[in-house]
Amino acid sequence: MGIFNKPKLRGKLRGKDAKRDNMPDHLWTKCSDCSELIHTLDLKQNLNVCPKCEHHFLIGARERIQLIADPESFQETDADIFSKNPLGFEKYEEKVATLREKTQLNDAVVTGSLTIGGKPAMIAVMDFKFFAGSMGSVVGEKITRAIEQATREKRGVIIVSASSGARMQEGMLSLMQMAKTCAALARHSEAQLPYISLMTHPTTGGVTASFATIGDINLAEPQCMIGFAGPRVVKETTHQDLPPGFQTAEFMVEHGLVDRIVTRRNLRDDLDQLLGYMLASS
Repeated sequence: MGIFNKPKLRGKLRGKDAKRDNMPDHLWTKCSDCSELIHTLDLKQNLNVCPKCEHHFLIGARERIQLIADPESFQETDADIFSKNPLGFEKYEEKVATLREKTQLNDAVVTGSLTIGGKPAMIAVMDFKFFAGSMGSVVGEKITRAIEQATREKRGVIIVSASSGARMQEGMLSLMQMAKTCAALARHSEAQLPYISLMTHPTTGGVTASFATIGDINLAEPQCMIGFAGPRVVKETTHQDLPPGFQTAEFMVEHGLVDRIVTRRNLRDDLDQLLGYMLASS
């Protein structure tokens, strides 16, 4: 054996190497935009926003509601509605059961009543961790029921979108939710009640083509992706080069689809202000 081919030392490492080996992976998160390493506690205290570049990480539906709602005001609705397997899609029920256990959610949206600065509203918050936030029959039904309750109780509606679009495993029943949710919002509008839509990363497919983009006020988080098809599909279909920033929230503000970009730390105050103005005039 050559003198430069020394065998690796065996046994326990000591000092700095031992600490590095034993360092738990969950203590640090790498920002996908600026590559900054952020301690988990710092990230949580900063509302899951990178302190260096302001990149907004995904957050769960319940975390979002806690950020927005007045303390102890949120009352969840329709928590026990479950998806079926109408097309007999292979292993669909097993996948849903696994996601329920993993995410502690029954489907990709959480709905309920709440107040924000004392203003009454119904809220529906989509969660991308559950089936990529896809909209099946349960998601559409829960959102529709929340809107209908808001209409009966003279509340505003807030929908926070984060979705890959309609859930293909439920076929036409998924696509029906686009019309159903929009019809409920039309009746809500006829009652002269406000609807605020907040689009977060990503908002795509049938969700973009239905309730996400028809708010009285359309808000979006910074740099979130908003579109129907992905940029690769659009480019291949149109055979054209896409403009810089295509399908970002900033691009949508410039082209009139989004009214305003709102950072997570300002979200509650902005919703409070908007509801105060819009409910007062309804």
